[in-house]
Amino acid sequence: MIYLSVLDYSPIDEGSNAHEALWQTTELAKCAESLGYKRFWVSEHHFVDSVANSSPELLMMHLASSTKEIRIGSGGVMLPHYSSYKVAENFRMMEALHPNRIDIGIGRSPSYRIVNQALNDGKSKKQSYDQQVVDLKKYFTDNTVDEHRFQSLIATPRIPTKPEMWMLGTGEKGAELAANLGTGYVFAHFAKPGTKGMHTVKGYRSKFQPSAFLQRPKTIISLFVIVEETEDKAEDLAKAFDLWLLFVESNNQPPYYPSIQTAKSRGFSSVEEQKVRQNRKRMIVGTPKQVKEEIEKIAEAFETDEIMIIPNVSGVENRKKVISLLAKEFKLHERKD
Repeated sequence: MIYLSVLDYSPIDEGSNAHEALWQTTELAKCAESLGYKRFWVSEHHFVDSVANSSPELLMMHLASSTKEIRIGSGGVMLPHYSSYKVAENFRMMEALHPNRIDIGIGRSPSYRIVNQALNDGKSKKQSYDQQVVDLKKYFTDNTVDEHRFQSLIATPRIPTKPEMWMLGTGEKGAELAANLGTGYVFAHFAKPGTKGMHTVKGYRSKFQPSAFLQRPKTIISLFVIVEETEDKAEDLAKAFDLWLLFVESNNQPPYYPSIQTAKSRGFSSVEEQKVRQNRKRMIVGTPKQVKEEIEKIAEAFETDEIMIIPNVSGVENRKKVISLLAKEFKLHERKD
């Protein structure tokens, strides 16, 4: 059985604004819950004008209050920008208010240089990413026994449950860290497609050490997914996504996610066409049946039972349709678990 989850970027559609984009994320989370998805995660992006969410913790609290059962998480919190202690307190607050529903996905993306400088302004010394993750584990597990520079410190509020902790990554270093600390591991297939990822995930499983978080290794594979009722309609959505990726990867991005019509009327240069062909390897595009078959192949290849789809297409109704078509194809509504 394959479980499906959702990661949403809170895209600002052409003609819309950040206020509407965040409420559209709320709509999508409610839709995902009603359809039987396991988790709904939100991203952290800075200085990306076409994406509304720069603070996953704040949006998560809103989403957790707007839903009832679906797990709510971050995909992810970029830990190098922050204090591990404060991150632990934020997520403990959410877990206290919504027990057994909160996930923390952790990443190390450096963002733009100016963003990194601004978020770390005035800091004379930074802990290594590995040490920050070790610190976070200490605070989530109330560990005052092992030697630590803040050995007696406890993150409040003190609660009997803890968020699920997941390491996000595309390479062996992050996978090994997740294995050593006994956390879950999310492989970003949408960023690094190919067979190398299978070896990374296999390495995580072979080196996994049981912990207060998990007794057995647990993985999620995240994918860009574009689904429509016909191949032609799916291709229309894909063209708009192609253009958005080109914008994001350039220094001239507009403050919106382009519409299908804009993508069709603009077209692509020969250089852009080459980049589009490369980016198409990062996504699955097609009808519900076609996409389901590809998801099943990837799940089998990675030996995972959970796929996190990123329905980052133009238009909130299209995003809801993507997750609805897949839920129907996977028959999520018939499951009792």
